[in-house]
Amino acid sequence: MSKVETYNRASLTKALETDSNWDVVIIGGGATGLGVALDSVTRGYKTLLLEMEDFAKGTSSRSTKLVHGGVRYLAQGNVDLVREALYERGLLLKNAAHLAKDQTFIIPNYSWWDGFFYTVGLKVYDFLAGKLSLGKSVHIGKKETLNRISTVKPGKLKGGVVYHDGQFDDSRLAVNVAQTCIEQGATVLNHFKVVNVTKDGSGNVNGVVAKDNETGKEYAINAKAIVNATGIFTDDILKMDNPTAKNLVRPSQGVHLVLDKSFLPGNDAIMIPKTDDGRVLFLVPWHDKVVVGTTDTLLDEHSLEPTALEEEIEFILRTANHYLTKDVSRNDVLSIFAGLRPLAAPKDDSEKTKEISRSHKIIVSDSKLVTITGGKWTTFRRMAQDTVDKVIELNLLPKKACKTADLPIHGSTQTSDWSNHLYIYGTDQAEIKKLIDSNPELGTQLHPQLPYLKAEVVWAVRYELARTVEDVLARRVRALFLNADAAIEMTPEVAEILKTELGQTEEWKQQQITDFIKIAKNYSLKHAS
Repeated sequence: MSKVETYNRASLTKALETDSNWDVVIIGGGATGLGVALDSVTRGYKTLLLEMEDFAKGTSSRSTKLVHGGVRYLAQGNVDLVREALYERGLLLKNAAHLAKDQTFIIPNYSWWDGFFYTVGLKVYDFLAGKLSLGKSVHIGKKETLNRISTVKPGKLKGGVVYHDGQFDDSRLAVNVAQTCIEQGATVLNHFKVVNVTKDGSGNVNGVVAKDNETGKEYAINAKAIVNATGIFTDDILKMDNPTAKNLVRPSQGVHLVLDKSFLPGNDAIMIPKTDDGRVLFLVPWHDKVVVGTTDTLLDEHSLEPTALEEEIEFILRTANHYLTKDVSRNDVLSIFAGLRPLAAPKDDSEKTKEISRSHKIIVSDSKLVTITGGKWTTFRRMAQDTVDKVIELNLLPKKACKTADLPIHGSTQTSDWSNHLYIYGTDQAEIKKLIDSNPELGTQLHPQLPYLKAEVVWAVRYELARTVEDVLARRVRALFLNADAAIEMTPEVAEILKTELGQTEEWKQQQITDFIKIAKNYSLKHAS
């Protein structure tokens, strides 16, 4: 099979036509579901993953872009959670070396006590990382703090504490994990919705009914084990299994603003440990921009495209301006994105989301439907390992050992040049250059304000399972998350390339343009206001 056929949707769907019996079916293609699929297939189980939209469409593409142990969990005394996350951080930086890297953070200190407190606390953080530590935390004076983060307010500044964590591209990792699953022998399909679960005579789940969103065709699929890894949609699947099931998840909204690099011109990120709402705020360099967030707002309902509340936008602007010399206004926001975290539902209304554990939970329904919820990107591999171990414990599959701790993710390679935006492709960079060599037109930029090339759109369709303009501009190249207005302007050209690559009609192309621009306007304060 050629490389194009490996990732071809028709080739992948053919597996459903020829065989309806699987060992494991995973519902959900975010960080958690993809992790479970990778763990499952590498153990040797026949594995199918179905995602109703696109990989990482929800929470998993809307993170703060950090691979971290969780400094704030350490402050809460949750040492075991932090130790596990720091271990997984080390594995991820090794296994996806093209996407995850060491990022230095500085906590600006405006009192002597803060400097002492955070220096001591972060020494514990370093200790918990053990051999997988990324570097030692150190206290630095006022002069060095200002040299390294020149836009931080100097008045009353005493110094700073430097520590190390990881930084990555979330949806790019999701795409590469999906590719790795396919290379290992799994069938992984996006835009494929599970519409029901099926049961045997004993009332145990034994399969799903799934619909191809592109063709409308439905498939009856049998499986020894069904894993619900749908994040904020967890309860929807649980209610398919049992209409009277209680809600397990309460969505918490996190909002991020994206600013020009001039607001944080150095290589260091800023961590603000105490904000008005009690959460940590980060300013993180990312793809030559700065991501600022996050908020924490409990919501009563979930959606695929959550929108930022006015008070969340004001909170981030106000907090950033409290620390930065360069004033941030709404006009400076290049993109705004909101994500919903699938937190465990509070037992009562007095619980605040920052106090609800982010550790993952595995729930087994009476029907033996296995649900994995909670957690975060950093620990996605361990969450998957625990989930598949649980499936084995239920005697749904024969016992086999986990293989993912040292498994390189598709594209993984050490790189020292993070300035060329094509670094995200890792070992695939050379293949993209070959595309451009064969057709120099593909080497032209899609928009003067962003570095993305036409070749990347072609690559996304042929090798990265992209099916829509949104798949490309939101999650294969990160245009929508970096500059929403620029993404809107490049939409017609991207739609034209997709139309050609997918053999679609002019009517399809126009619908794609309409659909994407409608979504993209929510990422632009200029259009939203």
